[in-house]
Parts: sequence; structure tokens; C-alpha cells
Amino acid sequence: MELEDSRREYRFGRLTRESLSDSPFEQFDLWMQQAISENIQDPTAMSLSTVDGVGKPSQRIVLLKHFDRDGFVFYTNLESRKAREIGTNSRVSLLFPWLQLDRQVIVEGEAEKLDMKTVLKYFISRPRDSQLAAWASTQSRKIDARSILEGEFLRLKTKFTNNDIPLPSFWGGYRVVPDRWEFWQGGEHRLHDRFQYSEFENGWDIVRLAP
Repeated sequence: MELEDSRREYRFGRLTRESLSDSPFEQFDLWMQQAISENIQDPTAMSLSTVDGVGKPSQRIVLLKHFDRDGFVFYTNLESRKAREIGTNSRVSLLFPWLQLDRQVIVEGEAEKLDMKTVLKYFISRPRDSQLAAWASTQSRKIDARSILEGEFLRLKTKFTNNDIPLPSFWGGYRVVPDRWEFWQGGEHRLHDRFQYSEFENGWDIVRLAP
């Protein structure tokens, strides 16, 4: 089958202004809970887009680890490509692709580094092997073979056999503070429903966008 022939109709539901919450935080929480209750795969997976100092974009999937009215939290190696680019340009975009529900949520905002107390609290809650992996991986840097990564993991596992695993100095997290959102619901005949929330002084301006 040719790729241009791959298509389906979106019939899951409709999105109207009347059905939307006035708060994008409440609307996101509602959709996230529905995604979880529908048992879709990896509902907390989000595509994180960053831009480097010369305007070159990159993106990758990361996992949302906390969400509240302060923003969206994720954790990473602070020497990774994403962290280096955030250090140059803190404007980022998140995309939640809940395709099984014919839904997408796009979030734009500023990425702020988390304090060490918050990072440590999360780090010690991780499975032990995940803590070791954070130490073993020089994220985004070139390695000659997977065996090098696995060997370092085993070395660290032996080193910390009878000890707690400390927080790496190069590991941390970010909170994305949103100022623009888009909620997208697939519609029949490609007449999708799209609503954008834009922050202004006293709240959120909500507009419908053409599909």
C-alpha cells in the first residue's frame, strides 16, 4: 500500500467551546485522566521540542513525571542535547499524542530548572537500576559500542552493591511553565476541532482554530 493511501476517519468525538473548561490546566487534567482510564499506551509520553542557538530544532520523547498549576515536570541528564539547548533557549514545546482517542495536546512555554531538593526526592524514588543507568549514560554523547554502556552499568552496580546510590551532579529536571495550549480533537472529513488557550493578564483567551 502506498503511504498516500493510508488514512482513516476520526469518529471518536467532538470538542465544543461549551464543553471546554475555562482553565487549560483543568482541561488537560480531564483529558489525561481519560487517557489513563482508557488504558492507552504511555499516556504520560510527550514529545519535547527544543531549539539550539542557531535556530536548529530537535525533538524527543520524554515522560511527564508531575503536573500541576505550576507546569509540567520531566527529568534528564543536564549534559544532554535537550538540556544544552534549553540552556541556550528556554522556549520549548510539548506534544501529547493520544492518537487512540483522536486527541493531541500542544503546550508552549518556558523551561525552568528544578531545585535540587525536588530532584533528589524524585531520584531516590526511582528503581535502583534506573538510578544506576543515570550514572552509566553520558547522554547524547558518542559511544563506540553498546558493550561499553553495559560494562559501565555493571561496574557501577558492583561499586554501589552495599550503598545508596548518590544523585549525580549532572542529573536534574525541568518544569515547563505554559503560556499557550492547543487541544485538538479529530473530526470526520478532516474537520477537526482545535481550541487554543493564550495567556493574558487576567486569565486565558480561548479561540477556535481552523483545522
